Amino acid sequence: MCHGDDARPPEPPVTGPLGPHGDLILTSADGTEFMAYAALPEQPGATGVVILPDIRGLHQYYKDLADTFARAGFSAVAIDYFGRTAGIGARDETFVFRPHVEQTTPETVDADIAVAVAYLGSPAGGAATRIFTVGFCFGGSTSWRQSATLEGLAGAVGFYGQPGRARAYIGQMHAPLLLLVAGEDFTPQEEFQAFDQELTSAGVPHTMVIYPGAPHSFFDRTFDDHRDACADAWRQMLAFFDSPPA
Repeated sequence: MCHGDDARPPEPPVTGPLGPHGDLILTSADGTEFMAYAALPEQPGATGVVILPDIRGLHQYYKDLADTFARAGFSAVAIDYFGRTAGIGARDETFVFRPHVEQTTPETVDADIAVAVAYLGSPAGGAATRIFTVGFCFGGSTSWRQSATLEGLAGAVGFYGQPGRARAYIGQMHAPLLLLVAGEDFTPQEEFQAFDQELTSAGVPHTMVIYPGAPHSFFDRTFDDHRDACADAWRQMLAFFDSPPA
């Protein structure tokens, strides 16, 4: 199960005032309108984050996460994947996401991400000059893929991603990766170990952190048993944003 409607993002170690935030509609290169949610710090800095949700798309957890990133000092925009097939509407637990996930393509998802990156670089989006992707589950693998497909990306973070969805892109990867791995994820640990070795062999700068005992979707402050893993994941991301592996 990915993040449910009751999930809430863990708080970062340091927070500040939240600036402008709310829903917006972005338009992809093919004219498709898709949902997004943006949040800015009171005083935006150089770093922006594109949040790539799990298979359910833009539900409330990711809007809350955008606000959380903004309170941590980063301009953030979270996107939905399903503008072409599901239009614009609620992505709560009543949303039947599976048929829409199956109709996405890497090319259309990447095109939508590129629009979100451009938004963060604009005055309305905080005029960020260093932009990272942070993804979860389906979005985790998608985030790693951006290292190969998104020119100028500062780095790509993935929680609970599936290496098999990104493996074919390793030879084209240029931006650093951060892999935050649940020790009890559905994906076998051997898959992550093999992915780690393949990235190393290809010279892709990356860091992999495994959280023993943590389940899929552990980055949730309602999971009290995994509070330490959540806190460390924040530390890893903040360090990565500050200085990705060379």
